[in-house]
Amino acid sequence: MKQNRTILTEKLKESLSSVLPVTGIVFLLCFSVSPVPNGLLMGFVLGALMLILGMGLFTLGTDMAMTPIGTHVGSAVTKSRSIWLVVLVSFLVGIFITMSEPDLQVLAEQVPGIPNMTLIVAVAVGVGVFLVVAMLRMLFRIKLSYLLIGVYALVFLLAQFVPREFLSVAFDSGGVTTGPMTVPFIMALGVGVAAIRSDSDAENDSFGLVALCSVGPILAVLILGIAYRAGTGEYIPVAIPEISDSKELSQMFLSSLPKYIKEVGIALCPILAFFLLFQFTRLHLKKGELIKICVGLAYTYAGLVLFLTGVNVGFMPVGNYIGELIGSLPYNWIIIPIGMVIGYFIVAAEPAVHVLNRQVFTITAGAIPKKALSTSLSIGVSVSVGLAMLRIVTGLPILYLLIPGYLAAAVLTFFSPPLFTAIAFDSGGVASGPMTATFLLPLAMGTCSGVGGNVVVDAFGVVAMVAMTPLIAIQVLGVYYKQKSKEAEETDAVSPSDPEDDDIITF
Repeated sequence: MKQNRTILTEKLKESLSSVLPVTGIVFLLCFSVSPVPNGLLMGFVLGALMLILGMGLFTLGTDMAMTPIGTHVGSAVTKSRSIWLVVLVSFLVGIFITMSEPDLQVLAEQVPGIPNMTLIVAVAVGVGVFLVVAMLRMLFRIKLSYLLIGVYALVFLLAQFVPREFLSVAFDSGGVTTGPMTVPFIMALGVGVAAIRSDSDAENDSFGLVALCSVGPILAVLILGIAYRAGTGEYIPVAIPEISDSKELSQMFLSSLPKYIKEVGIALCPILAFFLLFQFTRLHLKKGELIKICVGLAYTYAGLVLFLTGVNVGFMPVGNYIGELIGSLPYNWIIIPIGMVIGYFIVAAEPAVHVLNRQVFTITAGAIPKKALSTSLSIGVSVSVGLAMLRIVTGLPILYLLIPGYLAAAVLTFFSPPLFTAIAFDSGGVASGPMTATFLLPLAMGTCSGVGGNVVVDAFGVVAMVAMTPLIAIQVLGVYYKQKSKEAEETDAVSPSDPEDDDIITF
């Protein structure tokens, strides 16, 4: 118990350092170009506190429960040597976890012309199908880069037949579905499958599952867009609460808590049921490990409830309000550099990013430093948010940015080490989580309203942009490390190695 408290303290410090920069930027904007009502600002502060505590509890719970569950299930499925069991389990896991993602519910409310449940089921099936593809790729050792190039070529082909009012939402769906519930479980599932293989590429192949699972929703929603010929529907702006005193502020948060308690409970129940089924039929874990997993699930539950309440109640209205004020300024172009600064820091506040960083650091035995990966992600997201704001100000079509971006990412797959390619495409889905959906997206919507643009066409797509640029940034990092490794090998061939060079990365 004492050890858990120590770890929780470390997690809270980590989440504090992640959230403080974003909070500081918002305060700076509130006291300069975009003043907000005092009640709204206090709501943001309370939301930030809930965010810090929620993220700390969530990351501790992920380490104790979500990751071990995924690893054990992945190992058990692979040990069975039954392809049909792998296919069935992967498909069901993909559907259950995707339907449990709270951000998917938010997106479904905004999609014009398609019933919510129709969209949610289609997206869930898309993830299920592509999780099957991802697992089979690992088992049959299919090269990830070729598979990704093929499916994204299909995505952009279908995009030519979808109404422009629907296009941005379709690309956003890929990022929204790989959130804090999906990423830890799917990544751990990959590690469990990789642990059964004895070849040298097994650990590298454990990455790439999130990347492929991000494509399924895009394809599913594009197909729905073509079938429904969607494109009509009104944008419903975020409600800006009027708070006159501290009692109203507390009531605003307390009244929202039951909703997220229910949502997260519904999200975790299928995972818990799935784990218990495997426990009684195949895993048979010892009592001590079962208790640890149950405690971890409790931490995960509490952390996600606090996190989602904080970002939805405290962050979303402020993001929309600030965006609308800046968008209505004569010099509204300043939203581009402001968006870039926010994007640089906001990615550190995504819960799933911390999961990815730890997984990469552990599997590569420290060969890829956390700092290098997080800095590359921050730079990528910074550029993506800047481009998304540029779209809003200028009305630039989203495909004018997505096609060159994914083309550059595809070209880099031939030069970057395979491990970096897999991590890069995973990072795209990981970076576009709840903070993007509940702060950056409302910021973009508010800005678009202030500018007088079409919110459905121009504001949506910010999640898609955030999911795209990490593919380029991290593969560029891979090319850099590959070059440094090559130079180190050439130096060693000429002169004896220096002990200080022992930590140079090799592939």
